[in-house]
Amino acid sequence: MTGHEQKAGATRYSDIIYEKIIAMIADGRFALNARLPSEPQLAVMLGASRPVLREALERLRQDNLIVSRKGSGSYVRQRPDSTMLQQVPVGSLADVQRFFEFRAGLEAAAAGLAARNATAQDRSHITEALARLEAAMLRGDLGAEEDLALHDAIAEATGNPFHMQVRGMYRGHFSIGHSVTRSLSLRRSPPHARAVQREHDAIVAAILARDEDAAALAMRDHILNARNRMFSGVDD
Repeated sequence: MTGHEQKAGATRYSDIIYEKIIAMIADGRFALNARLPSEPQLAVMLGASRPVLREALERLRQDNLIVSRKGSGSYVRQRPDSTMLQQVPVGSLADVQRFFEFRAGLEAAAAGLAARNATAQDRSHITEALARLEAAMLRGDLGAEEDLALHDAIAEATGNPFHMQVRGMYRGHFSIGHSVTRSLSLRRSPPHARAVQREHDAIVAAILARDEDAAALAMRDHILNARNRMFSGVDD
């Protein structure tokens, strides 16, 4: 991991508390649709100060894992697949989520530029990368490397070297995101995997049609959908 990644991924105590609450939701200690213990109870249970706990709870609300009801408390809205927590370094789950937010803007811009600037060779590389990802899905393989390669090909097609430099700088973060979301897809139904592939198809189709706005929108939707899928249960 580079110095840039270490700084970007510096763990705050509220991130650890956030992750502990997610783990308690995932293993069923806090059941789906159940009300969480009160803030004072949670603070004692988790060994956290109230300000730290509130920061963690706000993050959980932003991620749609819990919902607050005025005068009633906070309730569990989604129950993530517990295997998701085994695939990220301890204390880094909040950082992984923040990186998805960063990627949504970065990669949407890249897709728009690729639609505008892609050469014939770039377009061929993108098409081939999409075909390899499709083949991995049909084989039932993880496909994380193929997924990463498709996004690399799109960044390369921008004609702007800074896009590839950023991907190199934060390679570990990109890899974790692709690996986690692909692993979760394998645990879900075939229609789920096909829906994810359709998102890739839409991005590539827009790039090949040189539709900058459609390409950017399709990529942004895909990244934010991937972010949300991290917290979906296997039956969702």
